[in-house]
Amino acid sequence: MSFAPLASGKKIGIALGSGSSRGWAHIGVLEELATIGIEPVIVSGCSAGSIVGASYAAGKLDELKRWVLSLTRMDVARFLDINFTRKGFVNIDKLVEFFDRYVVEKDRLIEALPKPYSAVATNLENGRETWFQQGRVIDAILASIALPGLFPPYHLNNEWYVDGGLVNPVPVSLCRAMNADIVIAVNLNGDIVGKHFVKNLDASEKLLGRFDFLPSSLKEWSKNFFPNLSGRKYQPGLFDTIAGSINIAQDRITRSRMAGDPPDIMLSPKLSHIGLMEFDRGAEAIEEGRACVRRMLPEIEYVLKKLA
Repeated sequence: MSFAPLASGKKIGIALGSGSSRGWAHIGVLEELATIGIEPVIVSGCSAGSIVGASYAAGKLDELKRWVLSLTRMDVARFLDINFTRKGFVNIDKLVEFFDRYVVEKDRLIEALPKPYSAVATNLENGRETWFQQGRVIDAILASIALPGLFPPYHLNNEWYVDGGLVNPVPVSLCRAMNADIVIAVNLNGDIVGKHFVKNLDASEKLLGRFDFLPSSLKEWSKNFFPNLSGRKYQPGLFDTIAGSINIAQDRITRSRMAGDPPDIMLSPKLSHIGLMEFDRGAEAIEEGRACVRRMLPEIEYVLKKLA
């Protein structure tokens, strides 16, 4: 089935939302859209969406996918740099090397990309939403992905920038400003608020279950080594607190922005089972991105016929 004739003469844009490791789902979305004849010609991205969007606009999506599918937990750990003199846990130098090889060349300009591309970031000093529509692609990405607590803020042209998800997690408005006639939005944060707490609580109970062989008195004593795993009340750690707070903020901001400027087609992959830093679960995220498009085929066909 090809929906390409339904969109004939229309410029289709895609707004790829934020979502940290869940962002690999964008690869699956773009691939599955291509199988039904829909290849967006305008790309806007936020945070993780800015990475995949840049790779797609540069014609390097296949290379990025191959790298994502090869990722292991050890590979992810190599990107981390536990150094308290820095303002984040991610080694930016290694990240730039990765972008240069699998996303877009580090000196490539946005204006030189085969497809129109833009990324959104947040100005740290005044809180304003900033659209990167020219200049180096790598600068746009590094500004857009600067998640507080994990990445250092990005300094460019005497301004400091942090993650675009703080102001516009799914940049539909940016896509429309780039003259897209039809906007497909990919929201990665629609089903995640509070979900990771349930997952961690279940994992905690399994861990405590390993002490079942002990007498009851010793089993209770063993819980002193795992104070956060005792009983039904889960106490979130650092990354759970960061992830939960970001999830809540981005979900609420997304709902507000969508109410004022809804996309023509909304795709919402179900990704609550993938954690903030589980970048090695790319195969699952990509497959869910593809599955999400398949679930929405009737709606996609309806909208394209309506807007043709």
